[in-house]
Amino acid sequence: MSVLLRMQRPVETGLEAFKALFQSEVRHTNPLLRIALEHVTRRGGKLMRPTLLLLSAREVGEESESVMHAAVALEMLHTASLVHDDVVDESDQRRGQRSVNALMDNKAAVLVGDYLLSTALKHAAQTGSNCMVERVAWLGQTLSDGELQQLANISSEDLSEDAYYDVIRKKTASLFAVCAEGGAMLAGGTDREVERARQLGENIGICFQLRDDIFDYYDAEVGKPTGNDMKEGKLTLPVLYAVSQPQAEDMRGLALKVRSGEASDAEIRRLVDFTKQQGGIEYARQVMEEYRNRSFRLLEGYQNAEVVEALRLYVDFVVDRSL
Repeated sequence: MSVLLRMQRPVETGLEAFKALFQSEVRHTNPLLRIALEHVTRRGGKLMRPTLLLLSAREVGEESESVMHAAVALEMLHTASLVHDDVVDESDQRRGQRSVNALMDNKAAVLVGDYLLSTALKHAAQTGSNCMVERVAWLGQTLSDGELQQLANISSEDLSEDAYYDVIRKKTASLFAVCAEGGAMLAGGTDREVERARQLGENIGICFQLRDDIFDYYDAEVGKPTGNDMKEGKLTLPVLYAVSQPQAEDMRGLALKVRSGEASDAEIRRLVDFTKQQGGIEYARQVMEEYRNRSFRLLEGYQNAEVVEALRLYVDFVVDRSL
């Protein structure tokens, strides 16, 4: 049995119910919308976020109908954010598949994203929890805030790690945090249990983003070519570490040029090579390991042995995945 199936085993029944509810929202009489929705959900994915939400619920209670609606709400919001991000980034691929804006055009993609967002809000309301509606609304704001902050960083000379973490907490970790928090909250967890779940989700989300950042230096099989982050003006933790070294003054100027979108392909390759030579990849891996260990320490407070084992596998899967 694969690691993915092993970590999903405690909530496999809940995941089947989630998939049925999610797929019911993909069918539509509008032919253009139906094509777009079927396209954007075709890959199915590994169900990482619904799995985290359901495992968090199982730790403190049961996967109720409200939990299912929350899982759909958060997955719909996540999908909407990806569709909109591809428009903003002018990306023509998403994990090896054509983006909606490449399949259709930017106008249609924005409207599809809006439809997905509205569907997310509908399911948030169907949880019957005002707190869950508030968390979904907060998450939508936070994801947009992170994207706007990343855009604002293009004209900033701040190459600090603090600025980087601020963006990834908003753009990536916040979604994992709300998934874990929401599952615990809707299943009747105490304030302490809900907060512990939120912290776990945030740590997992940071691991997830760090792994993606490392992929960009080596692996084109995740649907984006090596060095694509820099081509989009994004400076991630490996390069920020490399240009912070005492001997890297000249490369700081090149990094700012990359961020502003003014660097040539040759200059980007030079900065990628410099990052590798200066140990930027190794540093990012060390940080990722620290967040893995933080996650494991939080799991020491969990009571359901089956859930603990599944979540340990989940954390390892996020850190060790090959795509």
